[in-house]
Amino acid sequence: MTFSNDMPLRDETPVLQADVAIVGGGPAGLMAAEVLSRAGVGVHLFDAMPSVGRKFLLAGKGGLNLTHSEPSELFRTRFGQREQVVGAWLEDMGAQAIRDWAKGLGIQTFVGTSGRVFPEEMKAAPLLRAWLHRLRHPDGGVPVQFHMRHRWRGWSGEHLVLEPTAAHGVRRVQARATLLALGGASWPHLGSDGAWVPLLQAQGITVAPLQAANCGFDVLGREGQDWTPHFRSRFSGQPLKSVTVRVDAEVGQPDGAPPRFFRQGEFVITETGIEGSLVYAAAAFLREDLRRRGAAQLVLDLLPHKTPEQLLAEVGRPRGSRSLSSHLKSRLGIEGVKMGLVHELCTAQEMADLAGLAMALKQLKLPLRQPRPVAEAISTAGGVALEALSPELEVRGRPGVYCAGEMLDWEAPTGGYLLTACLASGWRAGQSILKNL
Repeated sequence: MTFSNDMPLRDETPVLQADVAIVGGGPAGLMAAEVLSRAGVGVHLFDAMPSVGRKFLLAGKGGLNLTHSEPSELFRTRFGQREQVVGAWLEDMGAQAIRDWAKGLGIQTFVGTSGRVFPEEMKAAPLLRAWLHRLRHPDGGVPVQFHMRHRWRGWSGEHLVLEPTAAHGVRRVQARATLLALGGASWPHLGSDGAWVPLLQAQGITVAPLQAANCGFDVLGREGQDWTPHFRSRFSGQPLKSVTVRVDAEVGQPDGAPPRFFRQGEFVITETGIEGSLVYAAAAFLREDLRRRGAAQLVLDLLPHKTPEQLLAEVGRPRGSRSLSSHLKSRLGIEGVKMGLVHELCTAQEMADLAGLAMALKQLKLPLRQPRPVAEAISTAGGVALEALSPELEVRGRPGVYCAGEMLDWEAPTGGYLLTACLASGWRAGQSILKNL
């Protein structure tokens, strides 16, 4: 196995001999390290940051969503076009297996009202501390050796090249097997910056462009801008609750074709657009529409518990001297950010027409201009093409080199699915390396 990324090194550069080198200290890399360590295999784990699991810790700041309790058949569908591949990983490390694994670390979990699974303490730090303790002091295994502040720079011949940020450190590694678990490109200040993309492309490994997933979107206002200053100043940061959103069928589908996405929940108004769980769940469809057609929209139902006929009857009741806003608040409870959104997205002519106004409350069209930048996204789509890997996550044509985690070309909505698949891919890669060693 010979690689070269044109990284000339002095002959006196020391070489570390390792059974397995893991580059990346996120959930996938740590899970693979655990599999190998417990089996008695020596692992050297490298990360560019001063400590491991930084994105993991930040993601759990408001409550670590470990996984989801829904049936496995439904769970698999959350991965869209990658359902079959990711589903194979989940057969070995699914939702229940992750809860059992956490319990083995002394972390009890519970199922929330939404079906999401959380640690009882709701925090990521206790779990990560227990996990790192087990990796450093395995019962009957081999301790994992951690090398912080080492940034991967590719290969020189058959050696991995690491650039230490401190005065001293490992610079070259010769490993029997290498796992790359370098993350995507979201939250780059935590270490996942996508700098690995050109290094793999230089080796002929297919990498799909990294894109924002689970991200917010900028709206397309009346004059091609974002929200009006009035709406932005009054409602930025406010949640829009108890609504349904849908993404209609693709252009060219027959009339009556079912929407590609339909769900009830809430999202948040931002300075330039929208974000939140409902938006993240629909993001893949919206991003694809923007790519294909240069336009995308969400269709909002502001009163999903009311029928169109009920809305028309209430809107049409005499309002006397009351303003339209007061009338809608009195008859339908439409106020605050919902009323502001109606004024923002409907013309005066549309609001003057009772039938049109009732329809707008059920089918309020929200045009979107672009996703927010990748660096702001919760996760990324794109990455190492799964077709470039064997089912064991070994790079085809590169024996002994494996990839796992978010750097692979798959995506999923928030709700525990992302973390579950990252952990499951690390488990799969660790087992594969163990078998092939």
